[in-house]
Amino acid sequence: MKKIIVLISGSGSNLQAIIDQIKLNNINASIECVISNNEDAYGLIRAKESYINTQVINHNNFDSREDFDQKLIYEIEKYNPDLVVLAGFMRILSPIITSKLIGKIINIHPSLLPKYPGLNTHAKVLENKDIIHGVSIHYVDDGLDEGPLIAQGEISINAHDDIDKVIERIHKIEHDLFPYIIKLICNNLITLDENKILYSDDIELNDKNIIYKKYDI
Repeated sequence: MKKIIVLISGSGSNLQAIIDQIKLNNINASIECVISNNEDAYGLIRAKESYINTQVINHNNFDSREDFDQKLIYEIEKYNPDLVVLAGFMRILSPIITSKLIGKIINIHPSLLPKYPGLNTHAKVLENKDIIHGVSIHYVDDGLDEGPLIAQGEISINAHDDIDKVIERIHKIEHDLFPYIIKLICNNLITLDENKILYSDDIELNDKNIIYKKYDI
């Protein structure tokens, strides 16, 4: 059984999706701790309701990003995790963390990377009248949303979609695809080797050589 640490900043809906799949024995892992930089994150309540350890490390209590990251990696390493999952963690991690967790840390981002790294992705999609949108799951490196892509989920943007509807639809993709990828990683079917993702032969890839799903949601 793999040991997971989940980092959050907000509501924790992706955390809940992961918890639910672990409870159904669909993910061969245990969440050792949920760590948040925000003491008011609702995800902390979700974790406590499932009897998962929680910890708050408020970035505002540190003089620099580096000091915060030093504390964060110190706490993470206490658990010797197999996987660290960024599930709506709204802090950019420095090499202090990423260099120590190569191949062990993944993130989910609400766009079809490399398009729209960073914030406000849904608004950018609507402003630019994009016809497709989606999510990307990737290994984390020193760049902003630049690590090796593992998987993407795509939806079509409808003419009547407003930002709230887009967010709702994107969340549905996240809650399906993120636990699935975590399951595959925990079963050693996806690994990272020197910046190259290795997939089991049982996993179907598309022409981008990643897992790519189109959703009718």
